[in-house]
Amino acid sequence: MAETHVLFVEDDDVIREATQLALERDGFAVTAVPDGLLGLEAFRADRPDIALLDVMVPGLDGVSLCRRIRDESTVPVIMLSARADSIDVVLGLEAGADDYVTKPFDGAVLVARIRAVLRRFGHASGPAGDGGPAGRQEQGGALTFGDLEVDTDGMEVRRAGKPVSLTPTEMRLLLEFSSAPGTVLSRDKLLDRVWDYGWGGDTRVVDVHVQRLRTKIGQDRIETVRGFGYKLKA
Repeated sequence: MAETHVLFVEDDDVIREATQLALERDGFAVTAVPDGLLGLEAFRADRPDIALLDVMVPGLDGVSLCRRIRDESTVPVIMLSARADSIDVVLGLEAGADDYVTKPFDGAVLVARIRAVLRRFGHASGPAGDGGPAGRQEQGGALTFGDLEVDTDGMEVRRAGKPVSLTPTEMRLLLEFSSAPGTVLSRDKLLDRVWDYGWGGDTRVVDVHVQRLRTKIGQDRIETVRGFGYKLKA
């Protein structure tokens, strides 16, 4: 079985070299570069399985690099940020990143987060449920909610008959909502089911992805239930 190829963009020589060695010891093939422009070149040349992008790198910052990658691919992206409360975290997620890890990070935690993201992307067609509450029309693998159609077999989404392009993380999030329309799903439950967090996580990841999903399927399709979470309008 081929090694998982990781693109790692980090300008700190010590962090870059130590992290590369740690990832290689865990069986990953790693391309490590010190700036965003080289990162974009490496991404286009190597087509890695996952990208780890530090937010603050020269040439092309990590957020801008994430946007460029997302314009071309749905490959999973994890942002690395030096501060948990930084606006950079939200900017990275809004740019299309699937997750983030705060620096300094433990190597084992980073590897666990990478594997969790890869599991999600390898099983993006997770359970869509069968049957379900009233208000949802179902034909074969297709679920319809007004003008929104979710094809759970083909992993395709259409709005008013037009295709909607979703990343695998956005698709998994929509599948969770589609499996229980009208049911409130808490942020913690979504972190567990969509992001595969077996531990507490930052709910900003959920909030930003919900907002990104809303811009694609309709702002009023997913309702915020203040103090509890979100639900898909049946």
